[in-house]
Amino acid sequence: MSIERGQSVTFRKTMTVAEQGFFTGISGNLGPAHVDRVKAQALGLPDMAVFELAAGALFSTALSRLAGPDYRIGTISFSFHRTVTVGETLAATATSGGPEGKSLVCHLAGEIDGHTVVTGEATLVLREG
Repeated sequence: MSIERGQSVTFRKTMTVAEQGFFTGISGNLGPAHVDRVKAQALGLPDMAVFELAAGALFSTALSRLAGPDYRIGTISFSFHRTVTVGETLAATATSGGPEGKSLVCHLAGEIDGHTVVTGEATLVLREG
């Protein structure tokens, strides 16, 4: 499979209370903004804050769909420009910056209602064996 510069895939997902609960159990993070709606609203949020790594995980789906099974994530980084909250739909887009040897560099952008709220970069590497 040949992946060209500029090729992209977007994965959209609305983050739910149930998923927030699952991720709380997985991560062990009991930060009040993530697990208590009243405390999150007291901080000025419309609902609980989605765990950043849960939101970031949506990019793994976009990356997988873009590059296919021959690649895995080597490195990934994110910058969150605002809090993503439960009930919002995040459109996670991975765009190929082109191959670099056996790696593929991808630019990441997450949008909610047409506004970029997450940016980042991932380097995909060929799976071994």
